Amino acid sequence: MDWDHARIFLAVARAGQFLAAGRALGLDHATVGRRVGALEAGLGLRLFERRPSGCALTAAGERFLAVAERVETQMLRAQAELAAAGVEMAGAVRIGAPDGFGTLFLAPRLGSLVEANPGLTVQLAPLPRTFSLSRREADIAVVIERPEEGRLVVRKLVDYTLSFYASRDYLARAGTPQTIEDLTRHTLVTYVQDLIFSPVLNFMPEAFGPRFRRFECASALAQGEAVRAGAGIGILHDYAARADARLVRLLPTRRFERTYWLVTHADTRDLLRVRAVAEFIAGEVAAARQLFASP
Repeated sequence: MDWDHARIFLAVARAGQFLAAGRALGLDHATVGRRVGALEAGLGLRLFERRPSGCALTAAGERFLAVAERVETQMLRAQAELAAAGVEMAGAVRIGAPDGFGTLFLAPRLGSLVEANPGLTVQLAPLPRTFSLSRREADIAVVIERPEEGRLVVRKLVDYTLSFYASRDYLARAGTPQTIEDLTRHTLVTYVQDLIFSPVLNFMPEAFGPRFRRFECASALAQGEAVRAGAGIGILHDYAARADARLVRLLPTRRFERTYWLVTHADTRDLLRVRAVAEFIAGEVAAARQLFASP
């Protein structure tokens, strides 16, 4: 099997389009098509169903995908072992994380890791609603629901809490709620319900009923900025919000507890760069454990 052809096959399988795969690889889409055609001819199998909107794997393509990913893993390990011989860590590691944890906690800390390892490229990406480590959409994921399926290695990072917050300006204008029932007289800053990527982020399902006024934002960061600007009352991460003098924590007996999990794929977790970045994240969280403690 020609590895270069297989590499292009993987890019098409993951992108679902010849054009998008070509962009990712720096190749024109005609070259991608020729390479995949040559691979199919060599195997005597049709790997993709070509469609106007893209392409989909055939049954044979699904089987070949598993083979190609195993080969890819071995290639990555070989590269990592060669790099390890030279001590310097090199290559790219993509981290998928919720926007709250990724931006509020990780982003300010990852610079020191990159500075200490000039050959390492760290990519921090928001975690979408569907996500696959096996398809190499990321090397490491931080998730809020523990995965139960797949060849994944999962470790608990930390428990964290969220609470109701409002800006001082908003409370001066609209009054301070004393009970959950009082929230019906306020505007709640919350998620866009059909864009919530995990059900554990639906902290108050009843808030989406007709009794509540809402300002809906698709990301935790946007919610935080809206609350700071006085748009209403929101449920924010305590580790980021409680130190902000512009905000007041409300309804202290109502708190939401969740957990961050660190996930790697069994095939790539021992790659030097993946292992090093995963250990860095775990170490930074451990060092900041008090930050995540309940208020």
